[in-house]
Amino acid sequence: MDWSTGDSSEQPAQPAQPRYPRIWIGYLLGVTTLIAEVVTVYLHPELTKEPLFVPPLYLFLASFISLVYWLVCVYEFHVVLQHAASGSYPIKPLRAAWFHLIPFFNFYWAYKWPRDLARFVNSRLPSPWMKPERTGAAILLAFIVFLIDRGFGMILLFWAASYLLRCLRLALAARPAQPPGPLPFS
Repeated sequence: MDWSTGDSSEQPAQPAQPRYPRIWIGYLLGVTTLIAEVVTVYLHPELTKEPLFVPPLYLFLASFISLVYWLVCVYEFHVVLQHAASGSYPIKPLRAAWFHLIPFFNFYWAYKWPRDLARFVNSRLPSPWMKPERTGAAILLAFIVFLIDRGFGMILLFWAASYLLRCLRLALAARPAQPPGPLPFS
């Protein structure tokens, strides 16, 4: 760098690739929640007879932390997508996470954003790799199971997320698909 003129002959640094979600932590939280559910049923069998009950603190914390971490992973997926699409990906990361918290809309949202992710992955590969409707249905089904059984549902959510992550890594490692037609300057 020439300090007198302020010119830099160096190339500007490329922004670092954002970090992928750590799915293994989600699996660990899912197993922890499942263990907390088993302990709750073992220590308080009378709770299984009540239709609605206030869970013990350890079960509530395990479930709550699992849900918060799921939202963090959804956010991180979309940060990676924003970076890969140079800011043109239609779903903003914060919006992707917060839409999970809107009652009733969250069911649609659990189906919609994985479909959009699958479409993005397919657009980057020479041949379609993911089926958008099945991808959205897998996350939606896991989300519904999560509402019924927190531990098992969380494990299913992160199982589906590991598939999304594997496909996203494959798509980002591949060169973007070329548009049909003649190549420029050929």
